[in-house]
Amino acid sequence: MAQPGSGGSSCPFHGWKRTVMARERVRVRGAEQIGPYTLLRVERSRLEPGVPGQFFMLEAPGRLLPRPMSVCLAPPGELAFLIDPIGPGTRALCALQPGDRIDVLGPLGKGFRLDVERPLLVGGGIGVAPFPYLSERLGGPPAVLGFRSGWHAEAAALVPNAEVVLEPTYVTEAMPAGRDVLACGPEQMLEAVRRLTPHAQLAWEAPMACGYGACYGCAVEIDGELKRLCVEGPVLAAA
Repeated sequence: MAQPGSGGSSCPFHGWKRTVMARERVRVRGAEQIGPYTLLRVERSRLEPGVPGQFFMLEAPGRLLPRPMSVCLAPPGELAFLIDPIGPGTRALCALQPGDRIDVLGPLGKGFRLDVERPLLVGGGIGVAPFPYLSERLGGPPAVLGFRSGWHAEAAALVPNAEVVLEPTYVTEAMPAGRDVLACGPEQMLEAVRRLTPHAQLAWEAPMACGYGACYGCAVEIDGELKRLCVEGPVLAAA
């Protein structure tokens, strides 16, 4: 698994070079509305996109702490982040204009293992954010994505081969059996997924202040054990 700050040895899971954490002040290239979400695009500069499921700390203008965001897309020369404007920090990020500059730190944390034979992406709401990049790296596997409304489901257009379900239908009702599940979404969804697929890879969410394990602000209890999601996750094996 690629980890921040590691050297250049090859990764045993997928043959990539291990990525190196960096901090860059980058220019905003654009921001697009996708349903209620904003796709924020910034220049890549010297930043590496890392492994799908890793995250970056993005400076939130006017706020003390940065906000953790997974890479959504990584076209040449760019990184893009799908953001849900639910608080002052995320709203500040969504209000950025082309030409603005922000500090970006990453990639951080542990991403998804890509050595899976029959991948299935399972996501809920803004949990679909890392899936466009993950889907690209896995060759466009099937996906099951759940949303609260058709407006929110507009984000599914970013993920190839996706089946969309809307509330009150749950993604677990639409999941085919016998697949290697890679999931990201709200905690209740992840708990339901891991009950059905004990070997799933689950990307958990928690507030993060530093992004590299110093503050313990993202520690969550999973199966009676505290995990710092910024360094031990955010992607954890279900069992």
